[in-house]
Amino acid sequence: MSTPVAADAQNKVAAIIGGGVIGGGWVARFLLHGWRVQVYDQDLSAKNKIKAVLENARASLPKLCADAMPAEGELIFCDSIALAVTGAIWIQESVPERLDIKQTVFDEIETSASTDAIIGSSTSGFMPSELKSGRKHPDRFFVAHPFNPVYLLPLVELVPGEQVNADKLNHAQNILEAIGMKPLHVRAEMPAHIADRFLEAVWREALWMIKEDQATTQEIDDAIRYGFGLRWAQMGLFETYRIAGGEAGMAHFIAQFGPCLEWPWTKLMDVPELTDELVEKIASQSDAQSGQHSIRELERIRDNNLVDILCAQKNRNWGAGELLNKHDKRLAELKAAGNQQSAAE
Repeated sequence: MSTPVAADAQNKVAAIIGGGVIGGGWVARFLLHGWRVQVYDQDLSAKNKIKAVLENARASLPKLCADAMPAEGELIFCDSIALAVTGAIWIQESVPERLDIKQTVFDEIETSASTDAIIGSSTSGFMPSELKSGRKHPDRFFVAHPFNPVYLLPLVELVPGEQVNADKLNHAQNILEAIGMKPLHVRAEMPAHIADRFLEAVWREALWMIKEDQATTQEIDDAIRYGFGLRWAQMGLFETYRIAGGEAGMAHFIAQFGPCLEWPWTKLMDVPELTDELVEKIASQSDAQSGQHSIRELERIRDNNLVDILCAQKNRNWGAGELLNKHDKRLAELKAAGNQQSAAE
């Protein structure tokens, strides 16, 4: 086991606390961009989980880059949080979604981390004020909520909360952009941020349709992936509806379809009880839909499809593809600067 390095301005060192699916994705995102990554997870199986995520990432992420990616960084597994955060300029917490566990982890991080380090939480639901409570330096704590697979999907919801330090926010945004991500500054503090609140609404509707035998898991997924999901992938919600309004634009769309919002279509504020019967119905339908594939097979299918969609957008310099083209330029500039430095030496 290697020893963590001391921090300096030239070090690209990230600490990942928690090595599950999301933590492993963060490991891959940083590592494949040339960062040294120091990991702590008390679960002895974390190494194998991260190895599996890295196999997927190495097979997919480079396909999105026009040129060769930086040389892969060094991966270090540490015996404690204190060792993992030593020298790190970005620390990402990805432990289970329990506030007491996160607060305990933050206590340990603050004891050993550099005061200049940015500390991000992968939480999908907790607000910054809940995470920052009792912190010595609350302005360096952020919600940095990514989406699975972290190594391919660029969005990260960056939520500073009310205690905003403009310099630290800018620094956090720069670090995330340097590893090819889209930091979305969420200005308002709210439970579940932006994306998960939206997804939760869709999830509630889907649960009711299954409970009332109106649709199966496959029928719901087909409605998304063969229809509006393709539109959302490249235009989102409002830009899609703007087009639906024709030349008259968004105002015409709202005038035409707005009355539908008053119709009794939705059960948005009502949640079906997740009884054993409903859980079994969902699970059996999901098995029938996807049980012929292992989880690893599904991950590879997902990653290959995402790469193809992202590359198509890249060819058109649109949506996430525009972000990838900018990242290619950034990586090319870094490579050229490195070549110049090597030639000078």
